[in-house]
Amino acid sequence: MWQETKHGLYKQFNFEDFRQAWAFMTRVAEIAEDFQHHPRWENEWSVVQIWLITHEGSQRVTDRDRQMAEAIDAIASEHPVQGEQAAAPGLHPDIVKIFSDGGSRGNPGPSAAGFVILDREDNVLVDKGVYMGVTTNNVAEYTGLKLALEECHKLGVREVHSYMDSLLVVNQMKGIFKVKNRELWPLHDAVVQLVATFDRVEFKHVPREFNKLADRAVNRAMDEHLDKQQQG
Repeated sequence: MWQETKHGLYKQFNFEDFRQAWAFMTRVAEIAEDFQHHPRWENEWSVVQIWLITHEGSQRVTDRDRQMAEAIDAIASEHPVQGEQAAAPGLHPDIVKIFSDGGSRGNPGPSAAGFVILDREDNVLVDKGVYMGVTTNNVAEYTGLKLALEECHKLGVREVHSYMDSLLVVNQMKGIFKVKNRELWPLHDAVVQLVATFDRVEFKHVPREFNKLADRAVNRAMDEHLDKQQQG
């Protein structure tokens, strides 16, 4: 479903692989030329995010954007698109990668956690962001990891390769750093208990530029909450 945000009509499309995502974008580029209305979009692996907004005059969503959204949906229906925030029905991967993140605008401030789960071929299975209210960046980071592992447990995953740009959380989960902040104790304990339910969980630190999907899930959740507040 398209969502009306302050940046325009927004929708994320998850495909089986990069080739399919690229084919979809090629078709969208063709109709953009026909409409003479060009979207803002981003592509990462098998995920395509699209924003539609009319730039003439005041920037706002118009019928032109809605008509193009319908045309894009028609193209997407030609491809086997996976669920936007849930695994494809009947899919039970045994080994997955998770990219998780958390962010706080103010630290403490309005915060959200996000995660993306991918199979061994880098197909996106789950892409989710959750608004958390006012908290700290570290709490949000731990929450993103906890939510991702909970989702993996639901999917029946045996082995998890976890990637985060929080060196603190990664080193605490590896036992290199002690958890000194009492606020993090319950979350750390919950993650440790979740880890024990899998055959193997491996934690790796990655630079922020390699954690873009999870970061986008975080910011999407915060932006959507802000939009609802402004509309309400």
